[in-house]
Amino acid sequence: MLETPEEHVCLDARRHGVVLARPLLRALVVGALGAVGMLGGWPVSAAGVALIAVAAFSAVGAVVRWDRTHVVLTTEKLFVVHGVLRRSAAAVRLARIGSVEVEQSLPGRLFGYGTIVAGDLEIRCVAEPRKVVGLVEKLSRRPLPEHTFAR
Repeated sequence: MLETPEEHVCLDARRHGVVLARPLLRALVVGALGAVGMLGGWPVSAAGVALIAVAAFSAVGAVVRWDRTHVVLTTEKLFVVHGVLRRSAAAVRLARIGSVEVEQSLPGRLFGYGTIVAGDLEIRCVAEPRKVVGLVEKLSRRPLPEHTFAR
């Protein structure tokens, strides 16, 4: 994702672990239903085993998606990279960012996560969003090297 030799990665972080709460809770409920189904005898026990397998695959899938999603801040841009088999990224150049906003709900303030809005880019569930925004603002205010100016 680095375009110039002068561009350096300043931050490479995963989103906050809170993004795993809903999918893992859902997998837990489906797994519990599967466990109850296994106690019900032959026809229901086969469905119970299938539910436990679905719960396990969905939990693993959620963790892999979380692990493969990164918030990256370089000296020139802020972007989020996501995807397992097919990687994609959404980015905004620091030079084009007007204001950077942090949105935090009460649970977000309690657990240390929030949404960062920088230009057209909105990144949900960023861990320690105020620190990230401070770094973005610091990097966006730095003077540009001379070779970046048009002649």
